Amino acid sequence: MTGFADHIDAPARSSPPPTDTVQLKHPGRAIAAVIAVFLAVVLLVSLVTNHRYQWSVVWHYLFNSQILQGLARTLILTVAAMTIAFVLGIVLAACRLSENKVLSIAAGTYVWFFRGTPLLVQLIFWYYLSALYPRLGIGIPFGGPVLVSGGTNAILNLWFVALLGLSLNESAYMAEIVRGGLLSVPRQQSEAAKALGMSGWLAFRRIILPQALRVIVPPTGNQVIGMLKYSSLVSVIALPELLYSAQLIYSQNFETIPLLIVVSIWYLVCTSVLSVIQHYVERYYGRGSDPAQAKKTLRQRLPRRGRTPSQAMTASSVRVAGAEQ
Repeated sequence: MTGFADHIDAPARSSPPPTDTVQLKHPGRAIAAVIAVFLAVVLLVSLVTNHRYQWSVVWHYLFNSQILQGLARTLILTVAAMTIAFVLGIVLAACRLSENKVLSIAAGTYVWFFRGTPLLVQLIFWYYLSALYPRLGIGIPFGGPVLVSGGTNAILNLWFVALLGLSLNESAYMAEIVRGGLLSVPRQQSEAAKALGMSGWLAFRRIILPQALRVIVPPTGNQVIGMLKYSSLVSVIALPELLYSAQLIYSQNFETIPLLIVVSIWYLVCTSVLSVIQHYVERYYGRGSDPAQAKKTLRQRLPRRGRTPSQAMTASSVRVAGAEQ
């Protein structure tokens, strides 16, 4: 007993000071870094010294009116197609998660077909749809009267075909992204919302969707950037977007490489802007899941009150408890 008491009364021994960790050497990393720097210098020197790039021609056509008009059409096409695809994706995701087997199978078949066939093939198919259906109309099927009809080529103009092909194809991918986001929310969340008396739509809008967006937003941002580049495929149906506008110019002056560089520069500018927007949107929807970001936000609110983060958290807990009482 005496030894045990002495052990209790004895001051706690301080832990030994941490030893410095020995960093292992990685010669492979150094060699790879040297090779990367060497290749970057070689590429930069080639870009500057090779006169065949014709940078003067590039700067001349960079802000050409025809190029800028094509860029505007590309941006309009991207925004419109992604908006339609996102709405259709939500509907398809809801159908796939539905307990109705007919809706679930139909939505699954849609996703299977449009993800399984190339986008270029789909665009060409819609462009030549008049070969199968010379006229399109709305009416009573199986011999009933036709209420409205018109020639297929008149209805499916270039813009309609481009939007139809891009949005239908993209909606299949968005459906899987939205479905994955909805499945990431625990089922207990919807059950708790129903227990509180919330309707299905209110629970989806206030409880399920805000949590699912944290998973939906990052891949959606990638799909927007991808759609911006996929829109160049509509050049095969002669819609004068950015790439086809450049093709119209270099088919006359034969300055192919400089015009393709112009197109690449504008695509890089647009994707860079979209990447920055995506970063801030992801940070907004993920602010509750990142402890470092939450702590930083808390510290930004503390200086005017003069409290430590632990004191602020304790005060917040007291206010919440008081409100519950």
